[in-house]
Amino acid sequence: QVRLVESGGGLVKIGGSLRLSCTASPHTFSKIAVGWFRQAPGKERAFIAAISWSGRRNSYGVSVKGRFAISRDAAKNTVYLQMDDLNFDDTAVYYCAAKETDNSADFYIHSRTYNYWGQGTQVTVST
Repeated sequence: QVRLVESGGGLVKIGGSLRLSCTASPHTFSKIAVGWFRQAPGKERAFIAAISWSGRRNSYGVSVKGRFAISRDAAKNTVYLQMDDLNFDDTAVYYCAAKETDNSADFYIHSRTYNYWGQGTQVTVST
């Protein structure tokens, strides 16, 4: 069983930045691919970014490519989502998700693939 906890959300002005963190317990992120998703009111959950457990492969949703960056720190057992140049469309609840895999190169973009989910953290972009 993997328990995920997101943090780092909050209120930010348009054009600003935030860094979200996702920490796993008691399991480590070893052999676990991680993804970030978000859900805005009235909309479906959308893929944002994913990273393999090796950290060498990643993927991004079209709406965030070039503005967001996913990374992982094995020593801190944490996966990060750096979000820059935020706009109103980025307002949503952000979730991290995890899937166990033996393949260090695997990452996943479909939410149904993931076995574990965090509780979410709210990001609100304002003027």
